[in-house]
Amino acid sequence: MNNQLSFDWPTGVALGPDDFFVSEANAQAFAMLEAPDSWPERKLVIAGPTGCGKSHLARIFQNQQGGVIIDAGTLPADYQTDAQTVIVEDMETLPKAAEEAMFHLHNHLRNTGGTLLMTAQTPPSRWPITLPDLASRMQATTLTQISNPDDALLQALIMKLFADRQIAPKPNLVAYLASRIERSFAAAADIVARLDATALASGDKINRKLAKRLLDNPG
Repeated sequence: MNNQLSFDWPTGVALGPDDFFVSEANAQAFAMLEAPDSWPERKLVIAGPTGCGKSHLARIFQNQQGGVIIDAGTLPADYQTDAQTVIVEDMETLPKAAEEAMFHLHNHLRNTGGTLLMTAQTPPSRWPITLPDLASRMQATTLTQISNPDDALLQALIMKLFADRQIAPKPNLVAYLASRIERSFAAAADIVARLDATALASGDKINRKLAKRLLDNPG
């Protein structure tokens, strides 16, 4: 389950189950998606920083369970669906005009035994929802959070980001980058993108020498 569309990746991001690396940072979220019957009222929020794999998890869950994926930021004010599994991404971007529709969607799925999976960068208590009934129902939703990557996940993420660009780095470069960058999904995406762009522009090879130059001169 790892694709965050927030980054300007020039190639398609693999979305198959084998492309999701499970570590301590995301193990709880991964396990909870394996058992939707255990979710209270069959609803769950996955929260975590940009690039942590929420969208990848959501799409694998859709592949397993069926249903539809909706971008909260573009949810129509009159949205309705007969799907029994609904995944709403980026809940903190839900427009005020769509809050009523989201409230009715939530109640419809609860009343019919459907499943509601939501993703966001922050917990529901921090979403800018103004409709009190919707806010209370969101805050009552079971929450699982993905933390910043541990060493194993950071190296796996760097390798995958390179692979998504059809680049095969040497293992010592991956370990070097993981030891030098901030331990975050955004930092991993940034350095891989910078290495790729610099190599394309200059003709230099992507190796430790180029990585050191970029890391020592972040500007």
